[in-house]
Amino acid sequence: MSNPILLPKYTFGVGDRFAHSAEAQLKACMMAGDLSADVIPVWNKSNREHMIIGSIPMSVRHAADAAVGKLGWRKPYFCDADHINFDTVDRFIDACDFYTIDVADWIGKPADPAAFVAKHPELAQHASLEFVGSVAAKYLAAVKEAGRIYRKIEGTKGAGTFVTEVSMDETDSPQTPVELMIILAAIADEQIPIQTIAPKFTGRFNKGVDYVGDVSKFTQEFSDDIAAIAFAVANYGLPSTLKLSVHSGSDKFSIYGPIRQTLEKFDAGVHVKTAGTSWLEELIGLAEGGGEGLVMAKEIYAEAYDHQAELCKPYATVIDIDPAKLPAPAVVNGWSSEQYVNALRHDQSCPEFNPSLRQLLHVGFKIAAKKGNSYLDLLDEYKDDISRNVTTNLFERHIKPLFL
Repeated sequence: MSNPILLPKYTFGVGDRFAHSAEAQLKACMMAGDLSADVIPVWNKSNREHMIIGSIPMSVRHAADAAVGKLGWRKPYFCDADHINFDTVDRFIDACDFYTIDVADWIGKPADPAAFVAKHPELAQHASLEFVGSVAAKYLAAVKEAGRIYRKIEGTKGAGTFVTEVSMDETDSPQTPVELMIILAAIADEQIPIQTIAPKFTGRFNKGVDYVGDVSKFTQEFSDDIAAIAFAVANYGLPSTLKLSVHSGSDKFSIYGPIRQTLEKFDAGVHVKTAGTSWLEELIGLAEGGGEGLVMAKEIYAEAYDHQAELCKPYATVIDIDPAKLPAPAVVNGWSSEQYVNALRHDQSCPEFNPSLRQLLHVGFKIAAKKGNSYLDLLDEYKDDISRNVTTNLFERHIKPLFL
């Protein structure tokens, strides 16, 4: 393909669990454009979320296309098959032009690193060849699997017609910048034209709440990762648009400033995924609107409280809930709109903010999905309240500190 799709410098992953908030999300990106910041939306939804909700990938494409058409967006936008693998990618082929290939499950599977080490003597300037070999042995199987998935997509869609991301963030231990460099060398050998990579950083990136860890250590690591990417682009022929992807990137307020400063320092790009934060803003909008919206928000909390183990199991590595800090449903049933909103909205200056409640509701969208039209109809009825919250949250709390 003569003109392959290239990922713009700043891209922003916006999840939309129920395909009702695309306009509100796009408005946040348009507000950034009004201030001369090109922030490109990437609507993402994983197969796991589709299966829980009972939706199909094309619903994301339809919602994104409709929002773009209605609001007159003239810049690029993408639909991301989030965290797909070889077995799940087929159902995303028609709907998506961005693929997050998740190979975390393949990390550590047996692989012989001898040929890789022999091919890359230049890596000896960054680490001992023994270390290079040990890292390659750990990650080569995962990279090979990423190549197998990439070629499956390419075989149907054609080269250069989609963006490829490789994700290794949902694993037990973080990758160091040197390990990232070795992984990128292996990806280049596998001839994957990767444009974004999602490593696991140090610290905790829990769903819907702030970063937990040493901010100064993260800042140094993020900077060193950018240097590793620059080295890989220069030495291995990877796309010049290659950049870091920050998963579970929503609400990580304490590191947005350091990320922005590092990007400015190195003139680098970034992809930040904010998958579930809009779903929580939907709940806030319902509760803020009062009436049946508040009743629904309370019902969802009560059922999530009663099904904690089931809801939390798939997200065990990315949540940290203290059950003792979850109010009983009977208590929540007595709350006003303001009390519910204050507990859920991510405002760390508010004494009523409850991170455990927020994380439980973050993984509780399955409860809303089971309510079907009784929930979806309320999203339409309370659209103004919800849209205001979604747009304000993305623009004021995410886009401005990251990009402005």
